[in-house]
Amino acid sequence: MSQNKKSITRSSRAGLQFPVGRIHRQIREGRYSARVGAGAPVYLAAVLEYLAAEILELAGNASRDNKRVRIIPRHIQLAIRNDEELNKLLQSVTIASGGVIPNIHSVLLPPKSKKRVEASQQY
Repeated sequence: MSQNKKSITRSSRAGLQFPVGRIHRQIREGRYSARVGAGAPVYLAAVLEYLAAEILELAGNASRDNKRVRIIPRHIQLAIRNDEELNKLLQSVTIASGGVIPNIHSVLLPPKSKKRVEASQQY
């Protein structure tokens, strides 16, 4: 072996941005199991990276809809609550400064009368 050999991280080998080594260490130190396989932290890093990318993409779309450049917690909240699967996954999670989803129950809306409809059609 040559001494000038550059080390290659497990994240780069797997083609991931999330740190495989750090996740492996945290699984070991978390005492979830006596032994941890080599593939487990790679798989977990890939899943976490996918979830982060999905949430960030939807939050970016929400920020663009609101004519903003930066993603704020409100945009993350809107992204999660408007997506059925993410909402189910994170239904018990509270996002600080996220606000609530705009919703007015149909019973609370004023009734539509025939007079208003006919008056608007006359003009």
